[in-house]
Amino acid sequence: MASPSRFKDRIALVTGASRGLGRAFAIALAREGAHVVICARSAGALEEVDDEIRATGGHATILKLDLRAQDRIDQLGPVLFQRWGKIDILVAAGGILGPLSPLAHVAADAWQSVLDINLSANWRLIRTLDPLLKRSDAGRALFVTAGAASGDLAYWGPYAVSKAGLEALAKSYAQELVNTNVRVSLLDPGPMRTNLRAKAFPGEDKNKLVEPEAVAAFALPLLLPSSRENGTLVRYHADAAIPAAPLAASNDV
Repeated sequence: MASPSRFKDRIALVTGASRGLGRAFAIALAREGAHVVICARSAGALEEVDDEIRATGGHATILKLDLRAQDRIDQLGPVLFQRWGKIDILVAAGGILGPLSPLAHVAADAWQSVLDINLSANWRLIRTLDPLLKRSDAGRALFVTAGAASGDLAYWGPYAVSKAGLEALAKSYAQELVNTNVRVSLLDPGPMRTNLRAKAFPGEDKNKLVEPEAVAAFALPLLLPSSRENGTLVRYHADAAIPAAPLAASNDV
């Protein structure tokens, strides 16, 4: 049974925290003692998440953040340093699907938007938060990928490329941190009941999909100070434990 204080006094930042998996991670971390900085574009949606967190006795700070606003991301590190001096946990769950169409038909602005949000924003998060994660006694970073990163799906080009790049980014970062207290993991949640999944598969039976809360609960051990996983890609499975070695990702969103 999970301890309600596994993350007591940890400072966590979660992107994409207004809905879906990001929201699930934010609430789960706060419920178990972390102070969570919840980030997303919609202040109204973040206020709802904040209300849910407070209802469980948890604590959060709302930070309206558009992942396309590169200068705002760059300012995160200095702002958070002034408030807390460190960050213990980063959950990078923010992302978009982008167009599902032949590569030759993808508009340049749509292509750039997917790469900016799903890939470049995460590099900027690493750049601005790396010094704060290293000030933690056990910094933990988790990036959300998808099976589409394999590139095996037709018409998924922008999303697949962005996630493949994200995996390379996170794994490279993990190798740079081998001799530090910071550890990095990748999570492939598989098919979840989220808005992103609904956009990709509008006719799908939602009752057959896993709730984001189950995936967040599964992956929380990767964020504990005791976790030693680094550069590991973990795929959610209802009956699985956190693996000791990388798993192959699925072809699911």
